[in-house]
Amino acid sequence: MTSRKQALAASSVLLVAAAMALPALASSHREAPFITTAPKVDGTDFYMFRSYESGRADYVTIVADYLPLQDAYGGPNYFSLDPNALYEIHIDNNGDAKEDLSFQFRFKNTLKNAAVKVGDQQVAIPLVHGIGMTGTGDSSRINVVETYSVDVVRGDRRTGMRGALTDAHGGGASFTKPLDFIGHKTFGSDAGYEAYAAQYVYTVNIPGCGQQGRVFVGQRKEPFVVALGPAFDQFNLNPVGPAVGGNDTELADKNITAIALELPIACITRAGEPVIGGWTTASLRQARLLDADPASGNNTVERVGGAWTQVSRLGMPLVNELVIGLKDKDRFNASQPKNDGQFATYVTNPTLPAVLQGLFNVPAPTNLPRKDLIAAFLTGVKGLNQPKNVVASEMLRLNTAVVPTPAATQKNLGVLAGDAAGFPNGRRPGDDVVDAELRVAMGVLCTLNQKDVFGCVPGDAGAGGAPLTDGATVDASFFDAAFPYLKTPLPGARN
Repeated sequence: MTSRKQALAASSVLLVAAAMALPALASSHREAPFITTAPKVDGTDFYMFRSYESGRADYVTIVADYLPLQDAYGGPNYFSLDPNALYEIHIDNNGDAKEDLSFQFRFKNTLKNAAVKVGDQQVAIPLVHGIGMTGTGDSSRINVVETYSVDVVRGDRRTGMRGALTDAHGGGASFTKPLDFIGHKTFGSDAGYEAYAAQYVYTVNIPGCGQQGRVFVGQRKEPFVVALGPAFDQFNLNPVGPAVGGNDTELADKNITAIALELPIACITRAGEPVIGGWTTASLRQARLLDADPASGNNTVERVGGAWTQVSRLGMPLVNELVIGLKDKDRFNASQPKNDGQFATYVTNPTLPAVLQGLFNVPAPTNLPRKDLIAAFLTGVKGLNQPKNVVASEMLRLNTAVVPTPAATQKNLGVLAGDAAGFPNGRRPGDDVVDAELRVAMGVLCTLNQKDVFGCVPGDAGAGGAPLTDGATVDASFFDAAFPYLKTPLPGARN
């Protein structure tokens, strides 16, 4: 690529980040009114990147995080996923704004009904983890076992052809989710828990794919880094001050639940089109009846029925919090990419620049409607991660032809720092999406080449070159360099 083309691609790629940097700063935790009532199906973060684990560059890793703001000590029932929900990861591999592949996860809780003898009676214990230490190869004391199945659906998510992923070593279609990290007395140590959890990383056969993949579902340390409280307190921080490194006191002591897939590139792309789009959704049944007298041992108090109804959606980071107005947040969570035109106004006239101008006297861009944000929000970036025949829609887009950057040399600002394998070309755990999006929202495109394409005029973006930050940084060193990449969760108690 010539230097001119590189400059054009670099300036263009900033668009994708800009599109998402609107009214507030946080990942998708409690981002819409309804989803606050259903945390088990609240998607918090979505990652999609070429695997940078040694020897795995021919794979794409996708991680969808759910169930936000978990306190490690949150017993006695901890953080199982919803057995009455449908969790999905969707891939569009031809740019038409519709899913071509959907990986569907369904969960099941099995109560062992462990008991202890008290006098002459066997009495059920009140704990999900039973009594005694649990370790690698021994889960006999766990009182509630959480398992899941994974189907791949080709075509429409509800009517397409489906098949079950199976364990490459045992052939079964049921997988086990490790118990959450209750504490050191239960699992011995951080290392003891990680050894226990690692046995639930499965190599899987994928119907219609000649190569195997991997899957893991389990509790992980919260990966997102942001000054969460100050951001919502009318930006009670200094966005033009220096980054201080990991200053996310609100999220630093939280866990999440990760749904992770590693998929062969050859099995999720189409010939001649290396760009894929991805997003995650969660759905519930339309009808729910509460049982006034739940049957003993069935571990549920509700009966559900009716069609699946989508209640959570996440592709590019920060969209529902940073783009969508409060009145439409539930609507966005229920929407599909093919219908994203209904949200265009939130992109053409973003509110974050105006808020920052009012609070900190930093000049907001005046090139309204924001042509730069329109292009980025709906199409991806031509020459980097825009499909050949793109239909305007919002999702995280990844060019699988771009070689992954090893963890040791990744730049946490991604393309803004010259690392084409990072955000917004997909998203890695170590990409600092908050700082990247702040800077682009305030008009950095208007300081670069091709600014006329975006309707910029001289002096339009006085803060376009400012190193805006929320004061909290993240990079690849915060994470493991192997699947599933996210770190061991925090324990509920330490020795």
